[in-house]
Amino acid sequence: MASLAAVPCASATFTVWSSAWLAGAAAPDDVLDALGPWARVHEVAAMDAGTALTHALAPPGATPGSVTFLLAALRRAAPRGACRLVLPAPGDPRGLPGPGAFSRAAMGAGEGVLVTDAGLGLVPVRLADGVLRWTAYPVVDTGPASEYVGLPQAERELRDQVRRSASVLTSLGVARHRPGVREEIAATLRARPRSLWPAGMPAGALRVLQQADEVEAILAAASVDEPGGALSASAAAARREALRPLQTAVRVARRAAVAEAVRVLAASPLV
Repeated sequence: MASLAAVPCASATFTVWSSAWLAGAAAPDDVLDALGPWARVHEVAAMDAGTALTHALAPPGATPGSVTFLLAALRRAAPRGACRLVLPAPGDPRGLPGPGAFSRAAMGAGEGVLVTDAGLGLVPVRLADGVLRWTAYPVVDTGPASEYVGLPQAERELRDQVRRSASVLTSLGVARHRPGVREEIAATLRARPRSLWPAGMPAGALRVLQQADEVEAILAAASVDEPGGALSASAAAARREALRPLQTAVRVARRAAVAEAVRVLAASPLV
């Protein structure tokens, strides 16, 4: 039975579901349905004419294709391949293949998908309300995957960083109680798109994704200035430094959870 839970980004949804589909653990319509919460329309186009010709995708300037065409391209290029989620941030390019158009686009979007066997990188960008454009980039050398992080390690690191950041913020005087903060956190969590994960999704991966969501909601609340009094420049800088390790831990946890889901689903086809 599929699991209904929050998803961190469109790239995570596509990474898990397309990997499950390539492994025979999901149908193409399942992938399309899972992407639905992110946008009503998903467009697909190649970054350049060469990539368009190689993978039978819409070239730049032409009418974009659909995810169905993208899935067909992946099936031709990587019939049993798996996808890799990247969640880069300034100062943290882990998982990116190196300098190039895909790396720049993924860094700008804060997310992307590497299909290593196909030599493709995919980056989603919201064009308008209800429209998401996936651009396919050629990636000659996908490079090594990020250093392996197991789920237990990712969970421990999240907990440790929460404790450390809370201590630092309290010492800086920027973690004072704000009326309604719990409601803010709950509202942030409710706003997260929810979708079905594939049947066979590891329970541990779902748990880590949920924990990362909760920590991210706390981060959002901690980043808001107190009403009526802006922080000094030095205090704001100290707050950013205190929260940065926690933001990194959230990205690491999400990558670990998605990588574990891909591993399990690719090894155990269900249909």
